[in-house]
Amino acid sequence: QVQLVESGGGLVQAGGSLRLSCAASGRTFSAYTMGWFRQTPGKEREFVAAIRWSGSVSIYPYYADSVKGRFTISRDNAKNMVYLQMNSLKPEDTAVYYCAASTSFIATIQIRLQETYGYWGQGTQVTVSS
Repeated sequence: QVQLVESGGGLVQAGGSLRLSCAASGRTFSAYTMGWFRQTPGKEREFVAAIRWSGSVSIYPYYADSVKGRFTISRDNAKNMVYLQMNSLKPEDTAVYYCAASTSFIATIQIRLQETYGYWGQGTQVTVSS
């Protein structure tokens, strides 16, 4: 069983920064693929970023085009943590952000699909004012 707890959301002005954190349980955290998704009312949950397990393979991040160059996903396997550094925030980044985990291998073609991930956090609200 994997439990995920997000933190770090809040209210920020456009152009500002926030760092979201996700604390994960599980002894094999380093083997998980971790993702961040976001959702606004009336819309489907959308992919933001993902990072593969480390192991002996180089970590490779994936980003949605809308956040590429502004957001950075990272992980600290020693602390069972994954982070989402969000810079140059825009009002359209306003959403509830969710941390997600998969304990199975995810093909690249599937890494942006929410149904690929079996575990989810409760979400943290990010509001960007104009």
